[in-house]
Amino acid sequence: MHKKLNTEQIKELLDKKVTEFNQPHFILKDPISIPHKFSKLQDIEIMGLWTSVLAWGQRKTIINKANELIVLMDNNPHDFVLHHTESDVKKFLQFKHRTFNTTDTLYFLHFFKNYYANHHSLEDAFLCEEFNKDENTEQMLKHFHKTFFSLEDFPHRTK
Repeated sequence: MHKKLNTEQIKELLDKKVTEFNQPHFILKDPISIPHKFSKLQDIEIMGLWTSVLAWGQRKTIINKANELIVLMDNNPHDFVLHHTESDVKKFLQFKHRTFNTTDTLYFLHFFKNYYANHHSLEDAFLCEEFNKDENTEQMLKHFHKTFFSLEDFPHRTK
């Protein structure tokens, strides 16, 4: 049976975990290392989002699958999503990770291409036009979800 922690104990535990995890040696063996490979904002955003979606299972496997995506995108995610052709997409047909399959992969590419053709940063997908400082994380995530699935031909499987 777990004992209930008070606020002070929770803060102490979280502070301890920050110290443990906020270390360069930890980052190297964690999926957060994937967006750290890039300096361009859009590359960081694309790989940060994609890696977070794949982030269930063993850390080593998640990192390997995210690195596989990077290679498939010619090590340049933003440029690839903006300029890929139908023939470029063929190499993604075999990509999968756990329950994330070809349908999901192709939709991500489709969404990113459409989105970045019209926006500088993925941040905009989280912020409502009427965004105000009272918005909370839940509302921002709902807005992102709505934006992500705003393309007419989104696959219900992916949603």
